Amino acid sequence: MLNYKTGVVGAGRVGAGMATLMAGHGCEVTIVGLDEDDLQRCRGILEGNLDELVQQGLATEKNRAAILRRFTLTTDTTALKGCMFVLEAAFENLDVKKGIYRQVEAVVSPDTLMASTTSAISVELLTADMAHPERFAVTHPFQPAHMLPLVELVGGPNTAPETIDRLHAFLEELDREVVTLHKSVPGFIINRLAQALFRESLYLVEQGVVSVADVDKAIKYAVGMRYASIGLLEYFDDVGFSLERDIAQTVYPDLCSTRAIQQIVLDGLASGKTGRSVGLGLYDWSKKDDADYLRRKAAPYYACFHWDMPEA
Repeated sequence: MLNYKTGVVGAGRVGAGMATLMAGHGCEVTIVGLDEDDLQRCRGILEGNLDELVQQGLATEKNRAAILRRFTLTTDTTALKGCMFVLEAAFENLDVKKGIYRQVEAVVSPDTLMASTTSAISVELLTADMAHPERFAVTHPFQPAHMLPLVELVGGPNTAPETIDRLHAFLEELDREVVTLHKSVPGFIINRLAQALFRESLYLVEQGVVSVADVDKAIKYAVGMRYASIGLLEYFDDVGFSLERDIAQTVYPDLCSTRAIQQIVLDGLASGKTGRSVGLGLYDWSKKDDADYLRRKAAPYYACFHWDMPEA
């Protein structure tokens, strides 16, 4: 169990998720929000995260109470003094993030690790005005941030190698699976791979090749099952360069290569059929069992859960 003082600036779902993760491993976590309403919403998210763990049998009521005692919620950035790690989890606005870093650097020590949860803004831009850019990197989690174990770790041109090493070690102490990028690219790794799959899948649907449901069936029962236990590039090596070259020569010329947003998405936006939140998108969600969907969505995270939780 860990005994660090950590901080999170940003009281939304990502910030609350990362705070839950750190406190769930024993850290004292100071969460800085915009105002009391912001903090009240954050308390609700934190409690909901812990309630879910108890309901799933992953935590006890004793764990829940001990974790809740480790949170300090405030609007005062000076409360971050003494933190070994401060995570910025604000919305994707460069000026807002830079303003947060100015406030944080004014109160923490020069060797305090700092990071952002951004999925889009480069470290070079984020650190342009920082006094100590060498101690900063991106640590990009995935929703739900306290449950899905992968974190993308991305340094910048001024990030010290020691910072990457320290952040990598800390994230592993939090039971995260860390992938380290050697340079920053838009979308990092996972969003790039996801967008490539989305683009080809929507193209196949638009071209009348296959239904939405059958795309998902193919992903679930081939791609998902295969790469749940072995790596994508492990499989490439297993198949071998010669056969993969032959397949690529046939398939590459016919793959979707559009750089434009596809018409199926534009039509959905224009008609208001924008996905699960409104009940209609690629699917008619009124015909789906939403509780079953949420159960299936969360089940893999529960299976790999193994925190060393505090009890006091």
